[in-house]
Amino acid sequence: MSLEQLLASIPPGSPDEALTRQICFDQLPATSHHHGRNGRWAAQRHLPRVEGHRAGIDAVRDVVETSARLGIGVLTLYAFSMENWKRPRTEVNTLMTLLKRYLRLELGTLLKNNIRFRVIGRADELPPDVQSELEGGIRRTDGNSGMLFNIALNYGGRAEIVDAARRALAAGIHPADLDERRFGELLYTAGQPDPDLLIRTSGEMRVSNFLLWQIAYSEIWVTETLWPDFRRSHLLEAVLAYQKRDRRYGGIKPSPVSTVALGAK
Repeated sequence: MSLEQLLASIPPGSPDEALTRQICFDQLPATSHHHGRNGRWAAQRHLPRVEGHRAGIDAVRDVVETSARLGIGVLTLYAFSMENWKRPRTEVNTLMTLLKRYLRLELGTLLKNNIRFRVIGRADELPPDVQSELEGGIRRTDGNSGMLFNIALNYGGRAEIVDAARRALAAGIHPADLDERRFGELLYTAGQPDPDLLIRTSGEMRVSNFLLWQIAYSEIWVTETLWPDFRRSHLLEAVLAYQKRDRRYGGIKPSPVSTVALGAK
């Protein structure tokens, strides 16, 4: 992705154009992960919680398209945690309906922007109709070569580590042969780079059981903006903040990378 291609989707003279021109395209984070709080957004407006989830769809659309145009390699959105099953059944049902609707309406956009779609989490525990919709989206975008868009559904960071340990046992891997590299190959994100950037909306100062293994060295950027209000300008601000940090991993400064992880929940 080039500067000119991204600017083509931004109104000339807008604040987003000024932000975009400050970004160094050789130092993009590789994977971006984003958390959100839809219920709080709805409560502030004296609306039902489900209205916050509906409004969050617009944020998903804006962030996914901008990330792909920016040239981010992997985007991960935290959509539904394992703990979310404890919410009222009507709210859970609405979330599942919105998920299916998003996939149906946005599949064309994913294909147009060369975006690959996949799910991380215990997807086999989701309702059959949701699984079918997800499988269709994965299958239709499997041949795309652009940004990888992960959506975390029925996901928990601790559960992911437990599932990886179970896979190791099932494969007969001896503990003495299990190192960090091999263990990483047993995670849901096997084959993907670890997140360079973790974006946290709503001013929350916790990671909420998300990608616990993968974010060991991720840069964290926190904004007071609630997820339904999160837009292209906020993503650009996060990327600019990331590029100003000195990432040394306790040793020699690494060369620039190009992956970012974003998730919303």
